[in-house]
Amino acid sequence: MSRTAAQSPSIAVLKARPDADETLTLILSRLDDMKAEDTVTIDLRGKSSITDYMVVTTGRVNRHVGAIAENVAKGLKESGIEAPHIEGLANCDWVLIDSGDVIVHVFRPEVREFYNLEKMWTSEKSAKKAR
Repeated sequence: MSRTAAQSPSIAVLKARPDADETLTLILSRLDDMKAEDTVTIDLRGKSSITDYMVVTTGRVNRHVGAIAENVAKGLKESGIEAPHIEGLANCDWVLIDSGDVIVHVFRPEVREFYNLEKMWTSEKSAKKAR
């Protein structure tokens, strides 16, 4: 006699991974909740094969940068993106969160100004302020 999926304890229900636009909306909401500053969304669809969107934002100090990054990572995991790649959490000068469809850069103000990623990836027309 065969068991159905509902009866089998070994079959887990898979949560659908959100698409790029849903992921972006989730990230922007989390950034807003954490009072991230000067958030810019860069649309890279058709311009890059590595991601659909890049988000660049600022935290006031190291502790704020780390809290923002941890909150975004928690939201991604809760939404079905189980293993976002995170770099820089130890120092919190610049934390990168790669969810696949959206890459998030959280900077301290001086570090963001130094690297100026927006200038490298955008023209004036393609970058959008989140607010």
